[in-house]
Amino acid sequence: MALIYDHFGAAVYGVVLRICQNDEAVARDALQEGLVNVWKNAKSYDSGKGTLFTWIMNICRNKALDKYRQQKRKQEIQTNSANVNIHEARVKTATNVDTIGLREEVDKLPKEQRELIELAYFQGYTQSEISEHLDLPLGTVKTRVRNALLNLRKVYKE
Repeated sequence: MALIYDHFGAAVYGVVLRICQNDEAVARDALQEGLVNVWKNAKSYDSGKGTLFTWIMNICRNKALDKYRQQKRKQEIQTNSANVNIHEARVKTATNVDTIGLREEVDKLPKEQRELIELAYFQGYTQSEISEHLDLPLGTVKTRVRNALLNLRKVYKE
């Protein structure tokens, strides 16, 4: 586990931190819980479906999204307002994904794909939220995200 953390921890933490609105305490909890899930489910990893990094990133990303959504619900309840828009408070910061060249590869994608990857994977938006935010049909969002991931997969399979 220490080897996995040393090898992937910085890049994964960078993405988790952005999803968690730069709340370091929530991000650390999400990363820890995500890595515990990696440890518990190590037997389910299938190298035929993707790289180890991608598998770990998805588990930790999903955990961060869960934590973010829990935090969002708590804030909405505390403010007792249906109009709270957490997404406006998103802070854009550099992440450690640059250490694996992911940022550089995402920047090479066509604008419509790059924008969706930014929102989905670096800022934690769901596809439905992206559809609403960009005023695009959900099917278009899904297709563009899929095409972007296929383009990125080609780069990392080489």
